[in-house]
Amino acid sequence: MATATKSKKQAKIKLQPLGDRVVVQREEMEEKTPGGIVLPDTAKEKPARGKVISVGNGRLLDDGTRSEMQVKPGDRVLFSSYAGETFKVGDEEYLLMREDDILAVIED
Repeated sequence: MATATKSKKQAKIKLQPLGDRVVVQREEMEEKTPGGIVLPDTAKEKPARGKVISVGNGRLLDDGTRSEMQVKPGDRVLFSSYAGETFKVGDEEYLLMREDDILAVIED
């Protein structure tokens, strides 16, 4: 009898949001304060910064055309703390939010 085994490698999944939605990967949480105090998990705040992974086609306008997206994959962005829906793909956690939830693009 033959058995199927699962590969330990994660398959790469391409995420294509619809409309004016954006997929963002949140930046890592700070483990220490600037003064060197180690923060417990209950005291950590989720950062409101992240990297854009993929963007949709743009919002559909009344005349049938689509608006141009202001962000592009690879942009580092600042967004409101409660923006978007969190979901997981494999071990990675992402946020799906509307472009309007993004407050600014961080330029280095």
